[in-house]
Amino acid sequence: MGRWGRKGPIWLVIVALLTLTAACGKQETESGTAQQPPEAGQAEAALSVYTTIYPLQYAAARIGGEYARVVNIVPPGVEPHDFEPTAKDMVALSNARVFLYNGSGFELWVDKAVEGIDPARTLVVNATEGLPLLPAPEAEEHHADEADADHADEADADHAAEAHAEEAAHEEADEHAHGPLDPHVWLDPLLFQQQAEKIKDALSEADPAHRDAYERNYQALAADLQKLDQEYREVADKAKRKEFVVSHSAFGYLAHRYGLTQTAIAGLSPSDEPSPAQLKELVEYVKQHQIEVILFETLASQKVVEVIARETGAKTAMLHPLEGLTEAEQQAGKDYLTVMRENLETLRLALGVDEE
Repeated sequence: MGRWGRKGPIWLVIVALLTLTAACGKQETESGTAQQPPEAGQAEAALSVYTTIYPLQYAAARIGGEYARVVNIVPPGVEPHDFEPTAKDMVALSNARVFLYNGSGFELWVDKAVEGIDPARTLVVNATEGLPLLPAPEAEEHHADEADADHADEADADHAAEAHAEEAAHEEADEHAHGPLDPHVWLDPLLFQQQAEKIKDALSEADPAHRDAYERNYQALAADLQKLDQEYREVADKAKRKEFVVSHSAFGYLAHRYGLTQTAIAGLSPSDEPSPAQLKELVEYVKQHQIEVILFETLASQKVVEVIARETGAKTAMLHPLEGLTEAEQQAGKDYLTVMRENLETLRLALGVDEE
């Protein structure tokens, strides 16, 4: 259970006290706090927008343009699965005009945070609400195991019941961590476009004076995402193999959109690690399917990936989940589109697509 869950309503009192003492307009510069000064060209009076993950920050900044000051509450380089907001972060959220979060179980802390936000002051948006969501891989595996257990013969009944209880306990732990749904929708460009539309509507509601600008900016972003989708389709159509192996199962929506199969070393959280039996199965899978490239990601340990690569002779390459950018990536001028195109080149290699 996260820090907010243990303390219950106590943090609400802390937030209230800090709000009363916070200097109006003061910008924090401490490491780890979400508050940042306005970007160049943005007025102090710009619409204050806070987000929980980088893709939402990117979309809000593209759509808000000069009229919005967008801050991502998770600092650069911090793994968002492990993030918990500080009291100062909560004060910042309580003063925001718009708060955008991904939802679907991605942010473990967000439900408690929303309880402390005044809806008359801050427009809160769940960016996955109403989207066609996929079940979490762990949930799918559990239901498959459940069906197998139902068909076990009487001689194996005790063993099946024991295994079933173990699986149920494992699923309960997984759902506590992430929920029964896969939250990584932004890795599907067309679903990300739907998230962007929600953001456009939220900014327009909070700041109707600039509705036309938000609409124009959204249309430009939508065109970019549709072009990106077409580029992915072209590569997927030429793929010699349809399977790819990744360090954690963040790429289910991308695989689903383009007719690919994702096999993950870990679960939805990059901190998960496979059991010895699962590791053996993964090694056998890589050999059986003649997987030549195993894909790892930033912000997570690569020890297991390196073990599988060593056992199978496969190469490794990075596939970015875009949950956040590092400071180095930001300084290099990378953004959602550039990283997604880097991912496409990595997939081209992993899927055996020849360069033209």
